[in-house]
Amino acid sequence: MPATRDYYEVLGVPREATDADIKKAFRGRARDVHPDTSDHDDAEELFKELNEAYEVLSDPQKRANYDRFGTADPQSGFPGGGYGYGDPFGGAGVGDLFSVIFDGVMGGNARQQARPEGHDMSAQIVITLEEAASGVSKPMAYARSATCESCSGSGAAEGGSVKTCPSCQGSGQVVSARRTILGTFQSVAACDTCAATGTVIEPPCPACSGQGRVQARESVSVEIPAGIRDGQTVRVSDKGEAGLRGAASGDLLVTVRIRPHDFLHREGDDLHARAGVPMTVAALGGEIEVPGLDGPVPVRVPAGSQNDATLVAKGAGMPKGRGGHGDLIVHVNVVVPTRLNKAQRELLEQLNETLGTSKHPSPLERVRDWLGM
Repeated sequence: MPATRDYYEVLGVPREATDADIKKAFRGRARDVHPDTSDHDDAEELFKELNEAYEVLSDPQKRANYDRFGTADPQSGFPGGGYGYGDPFGGAGVGDLFSVIFDGVMGGNARQQARPEGHDMSAQIVITLEEAASGVSKPMAYARSATCESCSGSGAAEGGSVKTCPSCQGSGQVVSARRTILGTFQSVAACDTCAATGTVIEPPCPACSGQGRVQARESVSVEIPAGIRDGQTVRVSDKGEAGLRGAASGDLLVTVRIRPHDFLHREGDDLHARAGVPMTVAALGGEIEVPGLDGPVPVRVPAGSQNDATLVAKGAGMPKGRGGHGDLIVHVNVVVPTRLNKAQRELLEQLNETLGTSKHPSPLERVRDWLGM
């Protein structure tokens, strides 16, 4: 093949191609003409020519000389300096070429031995605020990979046995070697004989095909502690995915969601509620009952309580993890009657007069009130 063939033609790029264009073209052509991957009869020569072209055009100084003099080294006496024994990749790096041609043949993408332990599983359960306060054992049905009852999880049929895989000697991986012009390379892949487990079953259990686990629908009781908060997780040991051929099972991680309450709102360990207080009780003081988690909760109303005032019932909130309970905080809504009979109106009018609120302020008094005088 002529040594004077144009390097731009070899790479298939125009003379104004950028460095990125040259590198992309090289990577694309390398797979096509490499002796180990190409069907060309002269693949080795094509690959050498490609490397020579890339070595020159990927180097700014060599490319400038080539564009000007037709050779990478004006003093060399032949274009490009020939196919030398330096770095034939022009700064691309051996790893770049390997990744193009072999796609992880060095083992970077090889699968590891299959994980025998079962994976953890996730689920969600909904409870009431009352159940969160008292704690509850809540049944839940779900589907999972469970231990095969036919073989008790061994994966072997009756009279069968588990043996070390003869193909990978128990490693779950097989190694193969390939010879190239660049040397011998080893590749690592998952063992097809044992599905990367390292063991084979002879003969396998017909119910689970040698896996030792089958799909099943089960029910489990989730023990929810008192005082749990919305979004917290409860772990149920060994109720996740069953392990492969008798290996340990994963856990079931249950996220607890608390259904909104009709009149109670939780903030931390405290509960909040809004209660209507008759205007007379708000003015004179007294006691009201507010619905709580375990029934009515008596709450004292101080005389002169105003609208939106807060009243506190100590220890009537949610249980705390470290012991004790939060509080029930009541937000007052003063209730004014909308209909009065004649006697009630007369009483309120008398009260109004005794409080001095029946007198209409003069314009000067209104100005003084506005100015705060």
